[in-house]
Amino acid sequence: MTLERADRLAAVVAARRDGRDDEARAMALALHADWPDDPDVNLQCAWIHDKLGLEAEAVPFYERALDLGLATEDRDDALLGLGSTYRTLGRYEESLTTLTRGVEEFPANPGMKVFRAMALYNCGRAKEACESLLDVIATTPQTESLAGYQPAILEYSKDLDRVWA
Repeated sequence: MTLERADRLAAVVAARRDGRDDEARAMALALHADWPDDPDVNLQCAWIHDKLGLEAEAVPFYERALDLGLATEDRDDALLGLGSTYRTLGRYEESLTTLTRGVEEFPANPGMKVFRAMALYNCGRAKEACESLLDVIATTPQTESLAGYQPAILEYSKDLDRVWA
């Protein structure tokens, strides 16, 4: 990784984390113009588009990041992000396929299981969804946190049938 790329990528992350979302998006897209085949750059583009409510625009960035061989430490977040984004767009089967792959690759990630349960529900498999959620509740230690996913889970729990188009 070149120093310039690393510095620019760090600036995108800092802007996104500081809530300077429009600035982060502009920087991410400029970075993507210079490094379109970089999985980390594509993932940052996906995340900022998702954060801005531009889910349809986030999808190709998630897909490209995963296709380019995203590092394992970010792969679970990318699979969860892509699967969740597919779901919010009403692309339920793609969501379920992606989140099932995520559960298979990262079986210890309770957030992946929760989002997969939402996709199961949207695919008309409510019994399986409920069983999956009960399993997460029963097997996730109190000290293990789903806090990072809590705002999204709470928002989606209000209406699992809503499509965010």
